[in-house]
Parts: sequence; structure tokens; C-alpha cells
Amino acid sequence: MPATYTRAYVREKEAKTILIQASEKLKLEIEKLIGSKAKIERVNTEFAELFLVNGKPLLARVDKDIFPTLVADEILKSLPKVVIDMGAVPYICNGAHVMAPGIVRFEGELRKGYIASVLDEKHGKLLAVGESLYDKSEAEGVTQGVVVRNLHFVGDKLWKILKETVAAGR
Repeated sequence: MPATYTRAYVREKEAKTILIQASEKLKLEIEKLIGSKAKIERVNTEFAELFLVNGKPLLARVDKDIFPTLVADEILKSLPKVVIDMGAVPYICNGAHVMAPGIVRFEGELRKGYIASVLDEKHGKLLAVGESLYDKSEAEGVTQGVVVRNLHFVGDKLWKILKETVAAGR
């Protein structure tokens, strides 16, 4: 990692707090997915905190938003999904929010404020993680405007750090 990042293990009490916050935000029991004896490291960058759980970059916090990273497979599998058409892919990968016209379908129980995975319809590739602005029943009736606020996407600054971290086996 570049020298501008700081990295340190967090104490057990703080680790527990981080996992509780993530569990509440994601509406999942994170400890069941990652294990109760997980060791957590914090990587501070100029724009985000990245949390390595047992060496794998699973969670990130930007401002007050805590969310799974795009490499947190075990967490992402459990989240609701928003499937978008292929025409929306370049926009999402450039940081655009998920707009109603680009949505093909929803999978899972989506509620307002829930974190969701955003996937393309053709290959089912994970493109982004975002926060839903609507419940699923409301979102299905929306015809224009933002439905999911993009928090983290393929190609963003956090993604580049993740690629470095995963590639280096850190």
C-alpha cells in the first residue's frame, strides 16, 4: 500500500462495535458470516476507512456510511440485488446512481435504507453497492429518478485500493 495509508489492528471492543454497526446497516448477522473471533484491521485513507477482516477487505466506511466492499462475497450474497440493463452499466461504473429506467428487476427483500448489490443483467456481474431510497414495492412503481444511491462501484478510488490489497495478498 502507498505510504499515505495507515494500517493497524483495532481492539476487540472497537471491532465488536464495527461489526454491530455493519450488522445494523446491512440487516445481517455479520458475525455469523465471518466468525465471532475475527481479527479486524483498519486501513485509513484520505477518503475512507477500509476494514480488513481476517486479512480480507470486507467493509468500508465513508463519512457515516458503512457498507461491504465489492470483494466481500460472503456478505454480498446475502444482500438484496438490483439488476440493471446493459445500457446503464457504463453510467454505474462511472459513479452514477441507479436510475429507475435502467432497472430490470429486484431480487430479495429490498427496503428503504437497505444496502443492495447492483448487477448487470447479461452476466450477473457485480458493479456496485448502493443504498435503496425506496421499499421494493414502491421502487417497482417508480418510472424516473434515483432508486439506489451508489456508494461504491467498480473503478472508484476504493476499488483501486481493493485491487492493490487483494493482489498483494494483504
